Amino acid sequence: MKYEISSLNEEQLAPLKEIKGAVLVTAGAGSGKTRLLTHRVAYLIKECGVSPYNILAITFTNKAAGEMKERIVSMVEGAEKVWISTFHSMCAKILRRDIDALYPFTKDFSIYSESDSDKVIKEVLAEFGINDEKIKKAVVKHLSNWKNGTQSLDEYLNTHSDEYDMRKIGQCIVAYQNKLKKNNALDFDDLLCKTIELFKNFPQILDYYANRFEYVLVDEFQDTNLVQYNLVKMLSSVHGNLFVVGDEDQCIYSWRGANFQNIFNLKKDFPDLKTYKLERNYRSTSQIITLANNVIKNNTARLNKNMWTDKQGGETPTLYNAYDERDEATYVARTIQNLVQTKGYEYKDIAVLMRINALSRNFEEAFLLYNIPHRIFGGFKFYERVEVKNVISYLRLFINPKDDISFARIINFPKRGIGDGTLAKLQELDFSKTLLENTLSKEIENSALYKKFQPFIESFNKAKELPLKPLSKFVEGVLSAFNIRQAYNIKDEEDFNRLLNIDQFVSSVKEFEALNPDAGLGEFLESITLSSDTDEIGQGGAVTIATVHAVKGLEFKVVFVIGLEEGIFPSSRAFNSNYELEEERRLMYVALTRAEERLYLSHCSKRYLYRESQYQTPSRFCRELGLLSLESKGISENKAYNADRTYSGYGHNNSGYPKYGGGGEYIKSSFDGNKKDYIYDHKSFIKREEKKEEPKKDVSIYKVGQKVEHPRFGVGEIVDISDDGLVGDIVFEDFGKKSLMLELAPLNIIE
Repeated sequence: MKYEISSLNEEQLAPLKEIKGAVLVTAGAGSGKTRLLTHRVAYLIKECGVSPYNILAITFTNKAAGEMKERIVSMVEGAEKVWISTFHSMCAKILRRDIDALYPFTKDFSIYSESDSDKVIKEVLAEFGINDEKIKKAVVKHLSNWKNGTQSLDEYLNTHSDEYDMRKIGQCIVAYQNKLKKNNALDFDDLLCKTIELFKNFPQILDYYANRFEYVLVDEFQDTNLVQYNLVKMLSSVHGNLFVVGDEDQCIYSWRGANFQNIFNLKKDFPDLKTYKLERNYRSTSQIITLANNVIKNNTARLNKNMWTDKQGGETPTLYNAYDERDEATYVARTIQNLVQTKGYEYKDIAVLMRINALSRNFEEAFLLYNIPHRIFGGFKFYERVEVKNVISYLRLFINPKDDISFARIINFPKRGIGDGTLAKLQELDFSKTLLENTLSKEIENSALYKKFQPFIESFNKAKELPLKPLSKFVEGVLSAFNIRQAYNIKDEEDFNRLLNIDQFVSSVKEFEALNPDAGLGEFLESITLSSDTDEIGQGGAVTIATVHAVKGLEFKVVFVIGLEEGIFPSSRAFNSNYELEEERRLMYVALTRAEERLYLSHCSKRYLYRESQYQTPSRFCRELGLLSLESKGISENKAYNADRTYSGYGHNNSGYPKYGGGGEYIKSSFDGNKKDYIYDHKSFIKREEKKEEPKKDVSIYKVGQKVEHPRFGVGEIVDISDDGLVGDIVFEDFGKKSLMLELAPLNIIE
């Protein structure tokens, strides 16, 4: 990417050249804010003579930080010295340098992932004799709320003293914090809180950073919480040159403390604040932008701006009324296959977005049936998989021997006959010491415990003699010293996959080593703990299946937004809260504006969710978009964004819900469609238009009794074909009977 200031439009150039003081840029989705930020940094260095060492740029994801750094380095010589980071990575770096001031923490502290923190909370509850999931959830909630606010723990507990079981919850929080302190560990929220504590208690440390950073830039400012906002204020306290880019219409993280009011609070804390708007969208077609504007204009808590674009073309957005979740998933699968086979799209260009993860299962099944490569985001991160987590825990002990959570995790892996009772006896040797310290102490040699712990002690001492660099060799040495690979049976499929994951982990170590030749084990462990599975969205040749929250800041040529039903999107929490409803509407706005060229929306008339099948009402957002009439809860006669007439084919009863005929019976739609154009198939629940642009697969080649092969399900026999020849019932040797759309299914006839 070249440094070309002429490539910016007038809206972008005006804030770029504001060199002194605080600047707020409210930037609509796809308005080129990343280009503005990167050019701003380049402009400061190239045109204003600012040293890269004196510039700090903060964003919210590792992926965004990496892309920003790559672009700036390609634009300006010496730009690799600009500190570009996420909030959490920035704070971790500050604490690695200065946390010794906060006794008893040391620079080798561990960073606990959510699963680590959850384990500590469970330990605390067990010690208090609490076996109540409600209490556990309350502890997690109050821990997060406290750490993402500005009160001390005592102040927070007093404020919430009238809430149920608050005394017990407060005791658990105190015990949790004490365990972290003993383990020389911080959780994610602590990274921010401890940095604030450091700055408040040791002003000379704050002065060092506030003096160093002459210019501070913050991306996605609407997503900052109070702690992050205070960090930004502190770091800007000397020079006051703060440049923030945000869009209150895209604030979708209030559930984790994000407060778009920080945008409005800037004026109070920076009285000379200059405000600019970016309203031109470079990402999406005008038809998509119209829909996004139609929705977001219904929110009141926002600055007045209206996106526009001169990007023409693209297809008319489509709203599809599915019979049920299977119909919805098959419709999406069929549309994707058409886009890839006849429109020149690749699988990686496509995303299926949903409000809640619970909707993903049907899409995973449909994509497996029809051989569509896909990746689901929002499940287990790679580094949270059990076998990988075990290796990470071993490695942590060589950096932070006080980490009892990591020790307890691995002491009986591979199997050593060491359970909770044995660990309790180990702790009794000396309560002032950690578990590893007791294991390596002289006291254990004269105890009955020694025989059980001896193999671990010998392996640990052997590994401790290994040089820490090259890093990949040290990791291989640890795997060898503790016989970790030998713990798995290569002939067992699950164990074989676990071994492959361990190999993949070693590969990630080598990759990190190549990119960071001077970094050590501590830096590697920090990088993977702060990583996110969503950093990999859009990579590889697969369709992305994700929640809307997961794809914030990303874009795709084709987007499907599914599950547009009341109680799902918007969530039922929004029914009695205008605040929650406006957040749901912002989430919808974000979903729509991920699409560059094509946008497909869908909802079901009936859905099985939360253990029961229910008739569904279309989301109010469908009406706000202009795709459903305001008078109707169901099918609309509004044709503005209904060019494909995918709404035709079903009628309505007086309740506003669709009604269906059995066995393929046609019921006239309120949209005056042509009966012969639409078929309701009772087997597959698929509405199909007979007039399709794509060439059809000849399904007449399939006959009952034929043997066929499917890439996932293997060999099967066709036992039945529907009257219209579209759906085949196939009995597979290992997977039983499956009903497949013969037009879509990747089947090979073998006899």
